[in-house]
Amino acid sequence: MSQLKRVLVTGGAGFLGSHLCERMVKLGHDVICLDNFFTSQKSNIWHLLEKPNFELIRHDVTLPVYLEVDEIFNLACPASPVHYQHDPIQTTKVSVSGAINMLGMARRVGAKILQASTSEVYGDPDVHPQPESYRGNVNPIGPRACYDEGKRCAETLFFDYHRHHNVNIRVVRIFNTYGPRMHPYDGRVVSNFILQALAGENITIYGDGSQTRSFCYVDDLVEGIARMMEGPDTFVGPVNLGNPGEFTIKQLAEMVIEMTGSKSKLDFAPLPADDPTQRQPDITLAKDKLDWQPTVELREGLKKTIDYFRGLDLSQYRKPTTNTIK
Repeated sequence: MSQLKRVLVTGGAGFLGSHLCERMVKLGHDVICLDNFFTSQKSNIWHLLEKPNFELIRHDVTLPVYLEVDEIFNLACPASPVHYQHDPIQTTKVSVSGAINMLGMARRVGAKILQASTSEVYGDPDVHPQPESYRGNVNPIGPRACYDEGKRCAETLFFDYHRHHNVNIRVVRIFNTYGPRMHPYDGRVVSNFILQALAGENITIYGDGSQTRSFCYVDDLVEGIARMMEGPDTFVGPVNLGNPGEFTIKQLAEMVIEMTGSKSKLDFAPLPADDPTQRQPDITLAKDKLDWQPTVELREGLKKTIDYFRGLDLSQYRKPTTNTIK
């Protein structure tokens, strides 16, 4: 086993954060989960609360916090359009002020720190698939800019702290990820389609369904994040983490209908503003530097995710906001 560490995971009770906390706890590390529970669920980490090497702190990363840790995984930020557009100013503050606070902590205690960035830094790309060298096509004043530009600014801060203060950083750009513990009301296509299909409702597709996404199962994604943090200090990123398998939204909807045995039909609605028409990661760098690539095929991951949603008691979940896709 590698040396045991004190690990902080911001956003640790969220979809991705809870899986990462679980992995770190199993490895024996002393794990601190920090979360304000805006879009996350305590049920995601109930099974960890009894562990002696797990601690939960309710806190907002836009406010300073003082902890002694060896590694920081900065995952805190609403990641679904219906959630981050609910309060766009706060969303930008989470990315920017949150990065400043976590980088300040990392500098003070000499911790290694990883930023969970996003494929949204590429905007609506005119280069396909998207390599890390592509600088993006982002609308800085659009309704999605609070998230897109917030994450871009966070990357800027990470590299400036690295260059000017020698902070040991890592930056990963996460593409669409799915799996158990997704919030049932996060408004993303996988959770939306599965819930609608299980309820026998028609599947809502925004646009004509020809826009593409690449879906990475959560276990693969967490493996990539862990490898990036454990990798050599000579490679700080950014690095794309995602599944290069590309599917249209219509293909995904039809697959969910088939796998759930639903009689749902397809309903088409107007495409939201600045919604990317295509998304596919170039993971050449991840393969080369991290010896990482996804292993879970979409149908296999969807089966596990559908099984998870079948077992949910939706009465135990509330919508974090009344916001809907615009």
